[in-house]
Amino acid sequence: MKIALMDSGIGLLAAAAAVRRLRPDAELVLSCDPGSMPWGPRTPEEITARALAVARAAADHGADALIIACNTASVHALAALRAELEPALPVIGTVPAIKPAAAGGGSVAIWATPATTGSPYQRRLIAEFGGSAEITEVPCPGLADAVEHGDEAGIDRAVAAAAALTPPDVRAVVLGCTHYELVATRIRDAVQRPGRPPLALHASAGAVAAQALRRIGAAPAPTAEPAGALTVLLSGRPGSLPEAALAYAEGRNLTAVAPAP
Repeated sequence: MKIALMDSGIGLLAAAAAVRRLRPDAELVLSCDPGSMPWGPRTPEEITARALAVARAAADHGADALIIACNTASVHALAALRAELEPALPVIGTVPAIKPAAAGGGSVAIWATPATTGSPYQRRLIAEFGGSAEITEVPCPGLADAVEHGDEAGIDRAVAAAAALTPPDVRAVVLGCTHYELVATRIRDAVQRPGRPPLALHASAGAVAAQALRRIGAAPAPTAEPAGALTVLLSGRPGSLPEAALAYAEGRNLTAVAPAP
C-alpha cells in the first residue's frame, strides 16, 4: 500500500504522521514544491497549476491514494485534481474541522491564513456547519511561513498576534491550515485562559488519513512491523525533507525511516 501526500511545503507532515499511526506499514510519498511556498497569495489559476504539477509527480510513483494536505490547494484545485486523476487515483481533500468544533455550540475560533479568512469558501462552511456556535474568523499572517522555515521567533509572534484576536471565552479553535497542526501545543498554550475549561483544538490530519484508507478499502492496522518506506519529492525530483522539518516531532519520526530504494 502506498499513500501519497502533497502540499506546497512541510504542512503535509501532520497528515503523513497520522497515516503512519494508522498504517505503519504503508509506504509514503511526500510531494511538495517548497520553492513556490506559500501558495496562499497566488491566484487560483497559479495554485491549481502548482498543485497539478506536485500531484502528477506523486501519481507517477504508483500511489494508491493522494491526500491534498493543504487547505489552500483543496479550496482552489481539488476539482481539477479529481478531474484529472480519478478514478484511477482517489484524491482526498482537506477541509477545516468546523463541523465537529461547532457541534457543542459556544464560542469557536477558526485560525486560518489571511487568504482563507473571510473567503467565500470558509463562509460557506461556517453557514453549513456552524450551527448555533459563535464563530470568530482569526487571520494568522506569517504563521504558516514561520512554521515552514522553523522560525521560532516568527512562530511566537504570529501565534501571539492571533491569540490576541481570539475571544477570551473561546472553547474550541479550528486549525484551518495544515502547517498550524505542527505547532498545536504552542497555540493551545497561547489561547488557554486561566480558570477556563481545557481548550479543544480541532485539526484535519486524522480525518483525512482515515478517509484515505477508506477510499482504498484498507483498515487501520497498527503493527510492530518495520515502517513502510519514505519517498520525498521536491518539485518532482527525489530529495529529502528540508532541515526545518526536523524541528517538529512529525518530521523527526518520518525521517527515522529508511528512504525508499
